[in-house]
Amino acid sequence: MIKLKASPKVRGKESHALLTTLVAIVLIALFLVASHWQYARGVARHQRNVLIASQSVLPPTTLSLVEKKIASAEWRKVEVKGRFDPARQILLRNRYFDGKYGFDLLTLFTDTANRSFWVDRGWIAPGKSAGIAPTLPRTSTSLVSLIGRIRKDQSLPQGSFFAISPGNRNLIAKWNAQSGIQIQSEKFYIDLLSSSDSRMTPSVPVELPELSDGPHMAYALQWLFFAGLVVYGRLLLRRAR
Repeated sequence: MIKLKASPKVRGKESHALLTTLVAIVLIALFLVASHWQYARGVARHQRNVLIASQSVLPPTTLSLVEKKIASAEWRKVEVKGRFDPARQILLRNRYFDGKYGFDLLTLFTDTANRSFWVDRGWIAPGKSAGIAPTLPRTSTSLVSLIGRIRKDQSLPQGSFFAISPGNRNLIAKWNAQSGIQIQSEKFYIDLLSSSDSRMTPSVPVELPELSDGPHMAYALQWLFFAGLVVYGRLLLRRAR
């Protein structure tokens, strides 16, 4: 039997077709991965919104009942009693209220069960210029009762921050950045809503996030559509041969 060898032109077309197919497979795989990623983000965001909506309307409970199940109790109101530490305060940059730049003020709080955790006391206005620190609200050292929303540690607002303490500005930030010394606090914090001392109730408390599922599901469908276009394009190229 005599075997006929394919001409260089035919071999070139076959190589080109194989390369086109491989590129199409890679693109389809990438688009499917992107679609799954967006879908997972959409599901996670929806679950988070459901948690916020359900927990935020429940009546206040005690911290001891929820501290061991923070993940499922996040955003619920809790009532705690203790004292603030005005020497340990952190200002979080890049916080906005009504479109105006400012800070969130966090103050360390120790309750009557000797648990120490940060309390987000809400938004405060910036100083008159970038070089002037904002005026901090009064911090009571008396025993007070607070009502606030419990939050997980990874939910702490992200961004640059610096600390203000009497007589030595940026002291805590310098300890954290230069010496690696961190305050041993609980792995949750609280958004302050009200206090038994009305002067400690924030004028602008931390608001609940917008309960929107975002565009993730639409993006997931978009990537599936792109994958379908690649399949369709490859079929057209095959028919055109």
